[in-house]
Amino acid sequence: MSLIVLPERLLPWAATGFDALSEADFAVFLDLGLEVLVLGTGMKQRFPHPKLTCALLERRIGVEAMDLRAACRTYNILMAEERNVVAAVLVG
Repeated sequence: MSLIVLPERLLPWAATGFDALSEADFAVFLDLGLEVLVLGTGMKQRFPHPKLTCALLERRIGVEAMDLRAACRTYNILMAEERNVVAAVLVG
């Protein structure tokens, strides 16, 4: 199960796992008005191929990949700073 964490709600994320990530999985974030996407990659930090996040970077949306625990901490810190942040977490 994967989730999109927004300030006001949780949404399911269609991503089925890190190795199956596609450009379409990241396209859902293009129109959310965010500054930073925090990507929680599970128990260990992994980095998505740049072609997957290229469209986000072209819109000046930062993508930070980290393990799940670090992603949760970082999301909370950025929220406390009132930044436009969304977390995408791969659970399992």
